[in-house]
Amino acid sequence: MEYRSKLGIFFWNCRQSLYAEKTLFKTPENRWGGAYLFLIHMKRILLSYQNIISVENLFLAWKEFSYGKINKKDVQLFSLRLMANIFRLHDELERGTYKHGSYRAFNISDPKPRNIHKASVRDRVLHHAVYRVLYPEFDKKFIYDSFSCRRGKGPHEAIARYQQFFWKVSKENTKTCHVLKCDIRKFFASIDHEILMSVLRTFIQDINILILLENIIVSFHTKAKAVGLPLGNLTSQLLVNIFMNEFDQFVKHELRIQCYIRYADDFVVLSDNRICLEKLIPKMQDFLERKLELTLHPNKVFIKTAGSGLDFLGWVHFPDHRILRTSTKRRVLKKMNSSPLPATIASYKGLLKHGNTRKIQDSLPIYPA
Repeated sequence: MEYRSKLGIFFWNCRQSLYAEKTLFKTPENRWGGAYLFLIHMKRILLSYQNIISVENLFLAWKEFSYGKINKKDVQLFSLRLMANIFRLHDELERGTYKHGSYRAFNISDPKPRNIHKASVRDRVLHHAVYRVLYPEFDKKFIYDSFSCRRGKGPHEAIARYQQFFWKVSKENTKTCHVLKCDIRKFFASIDHEILMSVLRTFIQDINILILLENIIVSFHTKAKAVGLPLGNLTSQLLVNIFMNEFDQFVKHELRIQCYIRYADDFVVLSDNRICLEKLIPKMQDFLERKLELTLHPNKVFIKTAGSGLDFLGWVHFPDHRILRTSTKRRVLKKMNSSPLPATIASYKGLLKHGNTRKIQDSLPIYPA
């Protein structure tokens, strides 16, 4: 078959590169083959369509995707003819005949109900390949205080940043600090495809990358209009950050707000002036509606003092401590007292370390008295 001849060339090129290194073939992992080791040790890929669809990148994407999923039936079926599947995917992408498949929908409680859409293994491998190339380039364009789905960032880093801003605004807790908290209504389900593509066109020059991204984006929509991104896609995490970067840049450079933190569709602004925060709301709402066709959730926009406790990213934050929100506390106690799995125990142990939870820890059987 055609992919066999390409496979021979591919392994020869990999072996030549490894021979120059003079080290990888001497490792115990040689049982996986020199080419596979070469793929594992690749770290940097330039932003181009050919680098996205290259066989090397697709194999690396498979490695990242399959980690922890090898016992899944659909992943095992794909791995049975891994070489053929990867080369077939590569050929379709090279010829421009690739079409993204359909999704399988299911619901989870996280803790609120969420509708997840799961793509095929083949499409998810491609998502990882796209992500590997595009993420490093776009991450450099994001503001520092965007914390969702970024390497080296996350909810704990966002919480630490919030505490840093609080001490700055409150002058070491000697002045009143006001916090504006906002939430975007039906965030993932409201991302407009055409607006997203117009944003991508401002950053990406390669027409083939744009066509591929459009193929992925239009494969899912929530309404008759082309709107919405699936929660289950890895690419969705990057795309929503690119989309919301427009708002982040507006906040930082147009509104000139320093103490601003965004995590996905939640964001907060800290200030010692409540009136200034009140004036920000219509400006933010206007930009979101006019430029991105998003709306703030009417029941989740409020201003309060930091000292009264702010509910943000699963915790209620006070000047000198933080506690779990009531709903999270109830969920933890319920699951931990109903014969939880070891993975669940470990997860909640890690969660409880990040706040003032001694009473909860003492009430759980997993902790010593």
